[in-house]
Amino acid sequence: MAVASSLVLLALIVVGLFGGSLAPYGFNEQFVGDQLESPSGSHWFGTDDFGRDVFSRVLLGAEVSLRVGAVAVGISLVAGVLIGLFAGYYGRWIDDALMRFMDMLFAFPALLMAIAVLAILGRGETNAMIAIGIVYTPIFARVTRASVLTVREEVFIRASRSSGAGDARVIFRHVLPNAAPPIIVQTTISLAFAILSEAALSFIGLGTQPPDPSWGRMLSEGRGFIEQAWWMALFPGLAIFVTVLAFNVLGDALRDVLDPRQRSALSGKGAAR
Repeated sequence: MAVASSLVLLALIVVGLFGGSLAPYGFNEQFVGDQLESPSGSHWFGTDDFGRDVFSRVLLGAEVSLRVGAVAVGISLVAGVLIGLFAGYYGRWIDDALMRFMDMLFAFPALLMAIAVLAILGRGETNAMIAIGIVYTPIFARVTRASVLTVREEVFIRASRSSGAGDARVIFRHVLPNAAPPIIVQTTISLAFAILSEAALSFIGLGTQPPDPSWGRMLSEGRGFIEQAWWMALFPGLAIFVTVLAFNVLGDALRDVLDPRQRSALSGKGAAR
């Protein structure tokens, strides 16, 4: 499953990078007289109500979803890891202040928080990246802090301090690399939820704006034609489903590989059998 998911994600990355060359038609190219045409040899996924090729728009929508997901997770990764590092390493009032602020953000439902941020910044793809990045920052902060609390008491950390290393060197040279495995796993899982959040925001009209292709926006446009043109909603929905599932399966596989306790548990079960 992990290998299959990796291959699916690799194919999606290729489509995201070279979708413009792979798509048979432009994302906004219209065929007058071919509106709502069912899947055929000339239009594999059919056409929408404007006569646009759904297959081409699904391919080109992969670039939008992957770009928004990657940038949003990058924002939350950098912000959350820095907050978690300083909170876990220094502790005391710094830990209390930073983590209580993270708890306040974490108390809001993810989609509601993103909508609130977009209400301030305005709709659009760039603002959607920022909103999703803010929403998932507390998760990275919590995961990083939990790892740092364990690593900072290790013998090699004490040895580094006693040798005269400064806090910055200890944090970024010793603590962060040893706290990285859970962060890597969380990054993979967060990519799935970021893509799903982008689709949800685009579905309600706050994310990617037309005529740019977005799986969530295509799903929203297709719901009004679900009875006479089921393909308009089916194929964008399948694209979201397959992408999110692949990221989740890959995240679970990385957790099994990078988490020694999980690996020991699995080995113990195998030996018992």
